[in-house]
Amino acid sequence: MNTYITLFFAISLEVLGTMLLPASQNFSKFVPTFILLASYGLSFYLLAVISQKLSLAIIYASWSGLGIFSIAILSYIFYKQTLNWQSIVGLFVIVAGVTLVNLYRT
Repeated sequence: MNTYITLFFAISLEVLGTMLLPASQNFSKFVPTFILLASYGLSFYLLAVISQKLSLAIIYASWSGLGIFSIAILSYIFYKQTLNWQSIVGLFVIVAGVTLVNLYRT
């Protein structure tokens, strides 16, 4: 269970870094750029640690699926980007896929 908490933290850090990309203004703003790079670095470090305990298929399915879902929702909230109904359905299909991969892992 601790491994999944670490994976969730790594995903959260990656999402934080991605959400700061617009705020960094092409890496010209120091504070957002520093937080962005630190969060990506720590995220990838945690990913390397987790890869010793879980299969890469599980890690990457969770990483990419939950990352896409989180970034889409947070971009809608913070950057006022639109989501049509097809996008919303697609996001929930991604979550269902990640759930299935994790439920039936080997």
